Amino acid sequence: QVQLVESGGGLVQAGGSLRLSCAVSGRTYSTYTMGWFRQAPGKEREFVAHITWAWSASTYYADSMKGRFTISRDNAKNTVYLQMNSLKPEDTAIYSCAATTTWRAIVASQYAYWGQGTQVTVSS
Repeated sequence: QVQLVESGGGLVQAGGSLRLSCAVSGRTYSTYTMGWFRQAPGKEREFVAHITWAWSASTYYADSMKGRFTISRDNAKNTVYLQMNSLKPEDTAIYSCAATTTWRAIVASQYAYWGQGTQVTVSS
């Protein structure tokens, strides 16, 4: 079992920045991929980015996040981060951290473990 707890959400003005954290506990393996997803009211869950837990820390981003969001991880702290810059009102959503054994998955249904989510609100 893997437990995930997100933190760092909040209210920020457009153009501002936030860093989300995902604390990981339980049994993890180097083959895991850690992902961030978001869900806005009335919309489907959307892939944001992922990073592999292996030493290579391979990353992948949804096109709309490239250049603004950065995913990273600190294995020593068992934490995954999502640095979000140049935030826009349309980035407002609940952001969730997830873990999967499917290598570099980008589909939510491929992720078996989920955190409770953290609210990000961007005001215009």
